[in-house]
Amino acid sequence: MPDTASDSFGPEDSLERLRQIMRRLRDPNLGCPWDIVQTFDTIAPYTVEEAHEVADVIARKAWPELPGELGDLLLQVVFHSQMADEAGLFTLDDVIRTISDKMLARHPHVFGHESRDKSAEQQTVDWERLKAAERGPARVLDGVALGLPALTRAVKLQKRAARVGFDWPSTDEVLAKMAEEMGELVEARDMLTEAEVTEEFGDLLFVMANLARHMQVDPEAALRASNAKFTRRFQRIEDWLAEAGKTPDQSDLAEMDALWNRAKAEEKTGMA
Repeated sequence: MPDTASDSFGPEDSLERLRQIMRRLRDPNLGCPWDIVQTFDTIAPYTVEEAHEVADVIARKAWPELPGELGDLLLQVVFHSQMADEAGLFTLDDVIRTISDKMLARHPHVFGHESRDKSAEQQTVDWERLKAAERGPARVLDGVALGLPALTRAVKLQKRAARVGFDWPSTDEVLAKMAEEMGELVEARDMLTEAEVTEEFGDLLFVMANLARHMQVDPEAALRASNAKFTRRFQRIEDWLAEAGKTPDQSDLAEMDALWNRAKAEEKTGMA
């Protein structure tokens, strides 16, 4: 048997090469001890994490990093497919055939006889109509994946409900509901149990997700941007404190708040 990976797994077919590497990693006798013991449940969190890392690279427009992150995400597909193949469930070829068939069926205006004279918005409506037809008789909220980030899932649930008319007509009603939920949260903080506080906080977040939908804002993207802004500004605070020979735990709220405002002003004036 060849001694090196380059000898064993040639570059002739990139996807087949990756599949053979995954098979070796999972081989009970020759593979990696960590890879061998993994299951669908243990790998699923990594799949979600890799998808988020792809989104992070795109948000940062760090294009040289994108091939590596997309490769990490592709590995997740191959990993799940290999485990399924071992269990006799399906193969990577089944995965590829399924998505290929789906794309053909979902784009009759490209691969069929329907007119291409439609907007992207109309195609979104048609896509959802085809999905519903594929699902067959089902409840309105069926099929919204439980594993989605909570804010994203909230928006998807609300979109589904809105399609059958269960929706506020404008942002005014959503804002009024948000004020109501904030009042209930304050009351819960002062009078109720930890579990009830958690429930009221969840209700407030759910309404905020609804507001994002009405304002055509992606709440996950908005929060990621705010996280990045907070990180950027707090690191400026650390830099300025370091110049003064201090660390954050040697400072106090008043000093750090003043530095925060300085960082905020710096960004607005483009002095950074």
